[in-house]
Amino acid sequence: MRTKLGLARFCAVTYALFLTWYVAAVGVSQVPSLPSTRITELESVFRRGVQLERECRWGEAVAHYEEAILEHPEQLDLSQRAASARVHFDISRRYADSSYLEALAATDAQSALNLYAEVLNKIETHYVTSPNWHGLTERGVINLEVAVSDAMFSKRHLTGVSEDKITDARAELHSSLNRDAIASRRAAINFVSWAANYMNRHLQVAPEATIFEFTCAAVSSLDNYSAYLTSDQLGDVFSQIEGNFVGLGVELKSSENSLLIVHSIRGGPAHTAGIRKGDRIISVDGKTMQDVTTDRAADLLKGAEGMPVYVRVLAPDQTVRDLKLIRRRVEVPSVEDVKMLHPGVGYLNLTSFQKTSAREVDTALWELHRQGMRSLVLDLRGNPGGLLPAAVDIADKFVSSGTIVTTRGRSVQENAQYRAHTVGTWRVPLIVLIDRDSASASEILAAAICDHQRGTVVGEKSYGKGSVQAIFRLNALDAGVRFTTAKFYSPKGTAISKRGVVPDIAVRRAAKPAFDAAGIPAESSDHDPILKAAVQVAHQQLSQR
Repeated sequence: MRTKLGLARFCAVTYALFLTWYVAAVGVSQVPSLPSTRITELESVFRRGVQLERECRWGEAVAHYEEAILEHPEQLDLSQRAASARVHFDISRRYADSSYLEALAATDAQSALNLYAEVLNKIETHYVTSPNWHGLTERGVINLEVAVSDAMFSKRHLTGVSEDKITDARAELHSSLNRDAIASRRAAINFVSWAANYMNRHLQVAPEATIFEFTCAAVSSLDNYSAYLTSDQLGDVFSQIEGNFVGLGVELKSSENSLLIVHSIRGGPAHTAGIRKGDRIISVDGKTMQDVTTDRAADLLKGAEGMPVYVRVLAPDQTVRDLKLIRRRVEVPSVEDVKMLHPGVGYLNLTSFQKTSAREVDTALWELHRQGMRSLVLDLRGNPGGLLPAAVDIADKFVSSGTIVTTRGRSVQENAQYRAHTVGTWRVPLIVLIDRDSASASEILAAAICDHQRGTVVGEKSYGKGSVQAIFRLNALDAGVRFTTAKFYSPKGTAISKRGVVPDIAVRRAAKPAFDAAGIPAESSDHDPILKAAVQVAHQQLSQR
């Protein structure tokens, strides 16, 4: 079974295909040499990153480097650091994932090798370009090399093994890889079989643990958006598609030794208990961020439906509350903040593209229509994407005819052209807001509006994720893989990948957002330059009618 996705920035970070083993060789105590003109600013960036690495706060390190890359795209060292942190983060997440550990414990070496072969077969059959078998295998070696230096992996598989033996094993893995030309799927499987036996003989690492590292690396080596999905991760992805999940109903961000509440879903356990955007979780089940990393604290918030979790919450006014929250299934709306900005000017914020999105947009449009909407501001800022069909359905509500998006892949079955239909088209003047975090399905919608001159696109150039992902369930294990099967193109044939959508009216967002009296980021048009520009466009449209 597979499900087409336009998922963007799923653990997004510059995630380069490793062609050297710099990642394992670079020490977390090192700060690269920098040009003297920028040394103070960049040294601060690197020193903060190194501190997070030393404390094994890998999720925070990834986020830190990702933000730094946006400001300093020319700094290759930042991309290398980000890539290294990402591998550590992935390994630590897997080894904190009970479904992954259960699968590892229940799988023998031959079954693990069968799993690896199945994943390679799916890549060879469906991936958007022909795979680089040597690069894919080399990434597995580097993944394994990082794994043997990772605390969680080492605790499970390398107890009592000397550092000298680990160093010798690293060297032998690279030496063997350099001797062999991995030019086919069969050659990759043979190398992994040898590597698993070698690691078992020399370091007593279970063969299946080695093969699992190569399996995860094979998928993540393909591009920024491809990944191996454990059973629990696969369930989470399908929950996102369906628009519901079991949890507390919050979106979190690691920040200042706490978990910052970015969004609290109305009606969810956290929202019902009074947790709001801008609050910070500073302890979970009695464990503070000094006791555990923020990554681990976020994991502790997860759990079975009906089970309690105890959190200490710090409000922006420094008030502290101790709360008992009961995890339950939460319906996640993809349309939020439906309102009239000014007389005649409607607004809705579309946060994702899931199965329910088209229906939610319809409901919002009719609600705004009843309130006198004569112009619409559709906010796609920060929207990472989601389902391709949802993007097409929503674009079809505003575009009356012609192409909405075209997809092209290596396989003919991935080639498709999606067209608009006249019936049911809303002809209200439209302003679409985008920023550098608008990606994937958001870019499909924005590009369709732009190319058809159906409305005005306002804001910043979008992220530039022009690829379509498919999710494949695996037969060998209760798990899955997600990887790119096609690229998508705007109605005029423009590739979105690495280019993004350029707005008709460019507006830079403020470097530092304004805050209200409670310390929460302000969202009114007075403090939001992009929204303010959109309202001006709407007024111009209305004055001309």
